[in-house]
Amino acid sequence: MPDIVIRAENLSKLYTIGERQYNLTLRDVIASAASAPARLFRARKPASANGDATQIWALKDVSFEIRQGEVVGIIGRNGAGKSTLLKILARVTKPTTGYAEVRGRMGSLLEVGTGFHPELTGRENVFLNGAILGMRKQEVARKFDEIVAFAEVEKFIDTPVKHYSSGMYLRLAFAVAAHLDTEILIVDEVLAVGDVDFQKKCYGRVRDAARQGRTVIFVSHSMAAIAMLCKAVIVLEGGRISTIAPTQEAIAGYLGASMDRHAIVYDVENAPRYSEELTREVQIIALEFKDYPAKMVPADADFHLLATVRGNETVNSFRFGLSISRIDGVRVGTCFGPTGHSIQKGEVAQYRLKLANFALSPGQYNFGVGVGINDETGNYRELDGILEVLHFEMLPPLRNDGTRSYWDSGWGSIRLPAPVTTKCS
Repeated sequence: MPDIVIRAENLSKLYTIGERQYNLTLRDVIASAASAPARLFRARKPASANGDATQIWALKDVSFEIRQGEVVGIIGRNGAGKSTLLKILARVTKPTTGYAEVRGRMGSLLEVGTGFHPELTGRENVFLNGAILGMRKQEVARKFDEIVAFAEVEKFIDTPVKHYSSGMYLRLAFAVAAHLDTEILIVDEVLAVGDVDFQKKCYGRVRDAARQGRTVIFVSHSMAAIAMLCKAVIVLEGGRISTIAPTQEAIAGYLGASMDRHAIVYDVENAPRYSEELTREVQIIALEFKDYPAKMVPADADFHLLATVRGNETVNSFRFGLSISRIDGVRVGTCFGPTGHSIQKGEVAQYRLKLANFALSPGQYNFGVGVGINDETGNYRELDGILEVLHFEMLPPLRNDGTRSYWDSGWGSIRLPAPVTTKCS
């Protein structure tokens, strides 16, 4: 089909573990042959301790097609073959068998600063990277100011990039790949390295690229990001494609296949506490996240937590507190349960905590869980409290047609209800 821009046929990549790899130049070969001709025919021994080399198929018989203008996600566990596949598509490495046909100029961001020369300035690297991507100097110059403004490195653009922080390096690397006039853009999980504001800009740039008719391949462990940006998803498992399907179907299948369906239990006996001054008369010893073992929570869902506590002293009236924080540490909110729970010294008890239908915006969060009492003055005093446990990801809300809606992180951490709107006479 004429609108197919990427076609992979039986792509496979074999790596040998334990065998020393040699990358010889022509000069090395000639010098070696001149000094000891027999050395060329001498078998090289594996470098592993037991003398055996292990062969691993990072990819095996991978075939798919991507059409112009599609935004396709690639998901899978660590080691599933995602990075290997991207490197083959970007011509960074060659497949052992099979082939990948790519029609159109490609921009890729696989690693921070890939293709940058540390001794060159940011300005020089922008033009160098553009040339590597096949762009003419005039094309790069036309986009230069936009690239620098996006990366927010105006003051340092004439400084060698070896002096850049990792954040500056990342911003400039992404800006070059995203702004140059390539028909295909490959974006790896590297976006997760940036801060929240930069991630927002990056995701916006990916959406803009898709609206302009560019083809995007997007790799991420964030199912919320995949759900918001991608129309279809390729799921890799053990170097093979397990699923190619519309986004929601692929995510549901991936989570069902790769996540443990039992509730996740957190042993928090020695977990970091809110404070070193906690008395722990009632001590939290285990937490269990119910209903969503994959830690992927649908929008507007109820949360159920099971908290196991031990009474180190007899306490006649205590209550639970819950807090939710974003992954960057910003507290979203805190709530407290009713007082009146009692526990005897040495007793172990389990409590179910429910948060009903609260509308978090899509993203990654942590729970904090505490137990406390009201003192004689009525003030709440914490007995035990644990921060940054029960990590979870909130998915975007569903539209009426069943697709995930777009939600900009700049809109806030809480999705407010729709206003009641009436026309004033």
